[in-house]
Amino acid sequence: MLSYDQYLTPATLGDALDALQAIPGARLVAGATDLLPWARDGRAGHVHLPALVDVSGLPDLNGVRLDGPRLSIGAATPISAFERDPLLMRHAPVLARCAVWFADAQIREQATVGGNLVNGSPAGDTLPPLLAMNTQLTLARREGGQVHERSVPMSEFVTGPGRTACQPHEILTRIEFDALPDHGVAFEKVGHRRSLVISTVCLAALVRLDWTRRHIDDVRIAIGAVGPVPERLADVEDFLAGQAPTPQALRSAALRVADRVRSRSRQDYRREVLTNFVERGLAAAFADAGLAVDRLPKEPSHV
Repeated sequence: MLSYDQYLTPATLGDALDALQAIPGARLVAGATDLLPWARDGRAGHVHLPALVDVSGLPDLNGVRLDGPRLSIGAATPISAFERDPLLMRHAPVLARCAVWFADAQIREQATVGGNLVNGSPAGDTLPPLLAMNTQLTLARREGGQVHERSVPMSEFVTGPGRTACQPHEILTRIEFDALPDHGVAFEKVGHRRSLVISTVCLAALVRLDWTRRHIDDVRIAIGAVGPVPERLADVEDFLAGQAPTPQALRSAALRVADRVRSRSRQDYRREVLTNFVERGLAAAFADAGLAVDRLPKEPSHV
């Protein structure tokens, strides 16, 4: 069973940081949806903690703001906000596509975007969309009696399975990323079942078209669950930028990604899924932007 001595609900970010420093072994929670699974994983559920520090109600960790070309959301924002917040739906619609695949409706109401990030799972659903949107993460710490902040790019935050750049006694407070209202978007995911599923492969694709010259003006592709950390496909983006959005371009882009699979399990399967996802995801993103791009027929396998 999971037990704890204290359940703390600090009123300010400073109070939360003080509690983490003052109580060795205290665990930070917001949605707490992964707390019991964490306790069961290799621990047989027998875990005793000196304190749980609940930061879900802190003003510094909540709210959605639009500041020019960037959006900022609090780390305690629930995943369900992706599907209903007007700013997020207008300027970051790929997050709503991602949320549809995230666990189930009840968990989406409780689970937070910050929690999904600090878990450091290579299969975290929010990681590819946020990586594709050039996300910067704000981490807060108590130092010399003052609250200090530092910014970490999303590309450097997850350092390995279950590992992140968040140091002991630091709290992830805000997530800031590009506002992209003019992009077509797609999110693709496959797992072992439709809901409550951990990704086997997931992909976020965002595209913007230059309708005057009929070419790809901006393209962003990020993948998760195929290696130890999520990855932005920068070379594929460079290959597509400036090209006409043709079926041949999509197929050529897809064939460039097979070597990205570094997961220890089911590598051949993941390679096939990933190449298909790149082609299908790009086609879906172009369709969302208002342009139908037919996919080439799948080449027959030769055994």
